[in-house]
Amino acid sequence: MLNPDFLKNGQGPRLAFLAKPESPALAELLVAFANTDGGTLVMGLDPDGKPGVKLDTEALTKTLREADALCSPSVVTGNWEPVEMDDGHIVYAVRVPRSIELHALTDGRVLIRDGMSGRPLGGQEILKLASAKSTGDYESEFVPGATKDDLSRKMIDEYLAKRAERTKRPYNGKIDDLLREIGAIDNADRPTVSGIMLFSEYPQHWLPQSGIVFAKFVGKTPRGENGLAGYSRREELTGPLPRLIEACWNLIWSEMAVSAVVKGLEREETYEYPQFAVREGIVNAICHRDYRLKGRRIEIRMYSDRLEVISPGGLPGFITVDNIVDEHFSRNPRIVNGLFQWGYIEELGLGIDRMMEEMEQAGHRPPAFDARPYSFSVTLYNSREKLATPDWVRNTNHRQARALQYIRDHGSITNREYRTLCQGVSAETLRLDLADMVERGILLKVGSKKGTYYILK
Repeated sequence: MLNPDFLKNGQGPRLAFLAKPESPALAELLVAFANTDGGTLVMGLDPDGKPGVKLDTEALTKTLREADALCSPSVVTGNWEPVEMDDGHIVYAVRVPRSIELHALTDGRVLIRDGMSGRPLGGQEILKLASAKSTGDYESEFVPGATKDDLSRKMIDEYLAKRAERTKRPYNGKIDDLLREIGAIDNADRPTVSGIMLFSEYPQHWLPQSGIVFAKFVGKTPRGENGLAGYSRREELTGPLPRLIEACWNLIWSEMAVSAVVKGLEREETYEYPQFAVREGIVNAICHRDYRLKGRRIEIRMYSDRLEVISPGGLPGFITVDNIVDEHFSRNPRIVNGLFQWGYIEELGLGIDRMMEEMEQAGHRPPAFDARPYSFSVTLYNSREKLATPDWVRNTNHRQARALQYIRDHGSITNREYRTLCQGVSAETLRLDLADMVERGILLKVGSKKGTYYILK
């Protein structure tokens, strides 16, 4: 049982009181402490330090679990510890260490502990805090038991060739200097996590979590008859990250349904999923998963109606499902840059936008994103709308494509609804989007002033 002396000075930057178990308030304190210098949270005291309601330890554990689910990524804490007050009243304390990651609430707010309260940060403050956090520390840690000789010269030469092709400048310096510059080895010439995953022939020897599991299921669920596994094919993929991307793509390609139609004198093939969307789903999972989670690998599940890519670890930093298109942040910047130089990432920060455009322009439903504390999944559906998507949709940007999908689902769209659909984008930009589609004959403007709405022409 903890000594209550630490409570005598009251609340401060590293000590907070909560009168009763409430998961939203608890989540705000967890994020604020983790983003700042850590602290101790005491449950059962009002702001003046006076004991409140009697506490149930099971309810406390449940509240802490619910609060953690509201944090992205999850916040590491200790266990609730009892504290006996001078009057015999029992309260409970939990310690929250300072985190090396940037934490946000699931609604996107990033908080820090400022005096006796949590203060939300604005855009520039978030970026400043993100740069001060060591979010990429794990990928720069050295790998125990590995040596520089475990980096494949063949993989390094391939990287150099791809890099020179992209930058138009061949590298003429010392290889070891470049490997240190890109974080593949540390100053003691020991290979790092990112170096092993990018350049070792078999990273899974040291990092088994870096592999991928693929399974193709017969129906729409993972269960077959009599409770048995319903997959018709299961593969475990290994190798350095560039090889994983190719092996995974080839495997999905071999299992993907292809149909064909004849237009005029030409035969046109239609794939079950847009190629770019599939590759982007694979690359995103490999780039942004949390490699510290050692018990799970990336899972790719192919059902009869959809393709799921499940990545261990929640969304990094302040990224949420709502801002994933407009905001960009990576917990593995060295891996991202390595695969960018390799050519697996066409343009940094624009992959999700184009994935959505490709799906919608091919007549599919938009990708579905599911963010949880310890996983993030992208689902691509293979069903198409009954009405083929007109050619003019191919010339819309990702915001306009979302507006058109909204009109298909709801019949019309207003300026207010468009702003809600594309939060964080200026009203003038959205007005110009709609005006452009009216001018091109895609939409018809109905009404005037506050009564204006838009429908498909």
